[in-house]
Amino acid sequence: MTAVIDIERARFNMIEQQIRPWDVLNLDVLALLSAVKREEFVPLAHRPLAFVDTEIPLVGGSADEALRTGQCMLAPRVEARLLQEASVRLHDKVLEVGSGSGYVAALLARSAQRVITLEIDPELARMARSNLQKASISNAEVREADGSRGLPADGPFDVIMLSGSVAEVPQNLLAQLKIGGRLAAIVGNDPIMRATLITRTGEASYTTAQRWDTAAPRLLNFPEPSRFHF
Repeated sequence: MTAVIDIERARFNMIEQQIRPWDVLNLDVLALLSAVKREEFVPLAHRPLAFVDTEIPLVGGSADEALRTGQCMLAPRVEARLLQEASVRLHDKVLEVGSGSGYVAALLARSAQRVITLEIDPELARMARSNLQKASISNAEVREADGSRGLPADGPFDVIMLSGSVAEVPQNLLAQLKIGGRLAAIVGNDPIMRATLITRTGEASYTTAQRWDTAAPRLLNFPEPSRFHF
C-alpha cells in the first residue's frame, strides 16, 4: 500500500512541479498524464527515474550512448508540452515517429481515434508493442520502419508527432498532413532547438510557429544539412 501511495505521490509531484510550471495547463493533457502509467513504460532498471525531469535510456549500454542514438524517453515536461501543442482530438488519425517505449503513443491513443507509431530500432519496436499491449491500448499500432519517410500509403494524417529532434522537417512528411493537420517537432541544432508546430493550410501552404526553446536527442535517418558555408 505504501509503495502505491509513493508512486501516486511521485506522479502528482511530476505533474505539479515539472509539467504545470512549464505552461502545460490543458486539463485534458493533465488528466492523461495521471491516467497513463508512465512507470509501466520505463525499463525496470530505470524505473526509479520514471517521474524525474530527465531523459531515460531504453536499451543497454551507457546513458550517453542512448542519448546519442535517440534510444531514450524524452523528459516528461517535453512529452507533455508537445502533446499540448498538437491539440489531438478524438476523431484524429495520428502518425508518431520514434515509438521508443510506447509511452507517447499511449498518450496519443487515449486522445485520438487511431495512432500509427514508427520505430526504426527492432528492439524498441518490440518493447513499444509489448508495453502498449500490457496497457490494453488497442488503437495504437507499432510498425518497424524508417520514420523519416513517414507513411504515405496510410496518410493523410491529422497529426504527425516527432518524438525526438530533427535539424529540419522534411517536405515529404509535411505532404502527409491533411489540410488543417498539424506536425509537432523539436527542430534545430545544439545548443538551441525550438518546439515547432507546422499547420497545413492549403495544398502547398503551411504556417509555422516556434513555441519554446528546448533540446532533445536526434531521431535517426533524418537529413542533417551541412553547417559549413563558403
